Amino acid sequence: MTTIADRARELTVSRAPFVHATVVRAQDPTSARPGDDAVILPDGTIEGFVGGVCAESSVRAAALDTLRDGITLLLRVLPDGTATFPDTPGALVVVNPCHSGGAIEIFLRPVLPVPVLGVAGSTPISAAVATLAAFLDFEVSTSGGYAGATAVVVAGLGKGEQDAVRAALDAGVGFVALVASRTRGAALLDELALTDAERARVHTPAGLEIGARSPQEIALSIMAEVVRALRVDGLASSPGAPAARPQQAIDPVCGMTVLVGPDTPHARVDGQDQWFCCAGCLARYTAA
Repeated sequence: MTTIADRARELTVSRAPFVHATVVRAQDPTSARPGDDAVILPDGTIEGFVGGVCAESSVRAAALDTLRDGITLLLRVLPDGTATFPDTPGALVVVNPCHSGGAIEIFLRPVLPVPVLGVAGSTPISAAVATLAAFLDFEVSTSGGYAGATAVVVAGLGKGEQDAVRAALDAGVGFVALVASRTRGAALLDELALTDAERARVHTPAGLEIGARSPQEIALSIMAEVVRALRVDGLASSPGAPAARPQQAIDPVCGMTVLVGPDTPHARVDGQDQWFCCAGCLARYTAA
């Protein structure tokens, strides 16, 4: 039987983003117990157990938020009418109107793929970039295959640059750094006859302007630009089309925000679709 730990390792190896959720405190009569855990996928699927269906709705919504910013979160789910916990940095308190059990605390840890940096060229600058990128916990690839790369640094200094840029763009890489002067870089891109969208993905001269001179300093400026693209500009660490965030709806009975999926309780009444946090709310709505 596959455990949650096994599933987490499998997702990590396949470079799939997910959230590992662990119950750290639970108050009777909630069905969850400390140590219960689950993984939440980008489409909202929950594998494992961190509480009943009402608690799962809150966990799912909060987990998908952590996937966007990569920041861990302590989620406190309280039944309606319970006094709130004191405000704590890094904690989110939600009052779940249909969560009739005791309070529960769940630690949400987003696990995002390690970014992959492709390095093209055999020069002192490319060697310095590879060394610094590894220090920054990037997975460095010098094989020339760019599928799955987060970014590619082309530092051939005149050797094979056009082929490397073209290959990176064709592989869907979102950030291509070309080490060249402004004039030579513009001329090289003109020869490639890139579309406007492709040209926007190529950054040349590569790196932030810090007055860099040595290969190590140039590598620092290049990696600073790559990190800024990841942390500030929203460059995806794992290329590819992100899973669409599930549609949200308001439960007309309890007022909870629910994420709409194949298993979400649903009813169509008077031509209107309604979604519910649990079967109990659905039954109360249809019985009214």
